[in-house]
Amino acid sequence: MNNIPVDQDDLDEMTERQLLSHANKSNQQRKKGKTLVKQKGSQQIIKTVNPFIEAEYPFTYHASLHDKQWLMESISEFYDQKWFEDILSVVKGGKEATVYLCRAPERIGKPLLAAKIYRPRMFRNLRKDHLYREGRENLDVNGKVILDERAYHAMQKRSAFGLELLHTSWVGHEFLTMQVLHEGGVDLPRPYASSNNAIMMDYIGDEFNAAPALNEINLTPSEARPLFQRVLHNIELMLACNRVHADLSAYNILYWDGEITLIDFPQAINPEENHNAWRIFARDVQRVCDYFKAQGVACDAPSLAIKMWKAKGRATQPEIDPHFLDPEKDEDRRAWQGQKK
Repeated sequence: MNNIPVDQDDLDEMTERQLLSHANKSNQQRKKGKTLVKQKGSQQIIKTVNPFIEAEYPFTYHASLHDKQWLMESISEFYDQKWFEDILSVVKGGKEATVYLCRAPERIGKPLLAAKIYRPRMFRNLRKDHLYREGRENLDVNGKVILDERAYHAMQKRSAFGLELLHTSWVGHEFLTMQVLHEGGVDLPRPYASSNNAIMMDYIGDEFNAAPALNEINLTPSEARPLFQRVLHNIELMLACNRVHADLSAYNILYWDGEITLIDFPQAINPEENHNAWRIFARDVQRVCDYFKAQGVACDAPSLAIKMWKAKGRATQPEIDPHFLDPEKDEDRRAWQGQKK
């Protein structure tokens, strides 16, 4: 028998498929459902049935046929685990994610929850995603660090399997960040559960109206000032938890009953592990100040950012390894002197 050479990339793809199958085993089993064998005359008809998707759609919200399949596959795990009993409506839809209003079971202690479901290509199209991934560990569907070399290689070359892993990692990272910040006292929706494509969390609003984002409302200066101070307090709390939101603006701050709630944390970074942290943090503060200035609040974004940043003992310039500096060059000497200040 002739030995047929096999391309390494082909082997990688074969291995990726095996790893993907293993990583999503429970999810795939749920999608497969039961195998039914029927006798029709002399023929056997074999059919695979997913009881959750093929059963009569049990929810109040009427999704399109396409969205129904995507919706069911994304949150069937939450339904199985009884995190919600009904899907009532869409809270907010977009190209990145859709948030659904869900009726919660009595054991949750509140009537409504929100299910945030990501669009399949949300993180694939994120601009400059490397700025946020620096220093970040990749997480699997169970929130554990991915250590498998084949999986790491797949993510590096961004194959289909690698992109699937990266997507799951972004979702897991947001859920973990929300857990850390919730424990740290930050005003955000409490996270309850996550899957490879969705997060169950507190809902802000009532059954008839969802909380608007700050960019949708105008405040009087007397209303805006205490809210501005509350946002700054939350920024300080996040720093105390070693987190920077990294996409903070009036679009990601909800307003309800005179209180603010921060949302959307997939891009959040750890300032101890990301060399872009200061620049990203200063941008967050600037965007917050831009909104509140328009509401009549006086604020100096650069000064505020520096004050909060340095209060945590952080430098506004990334640490420079002296091994990469040339003492004979004036610019390198200035950089080193500036770092020691």
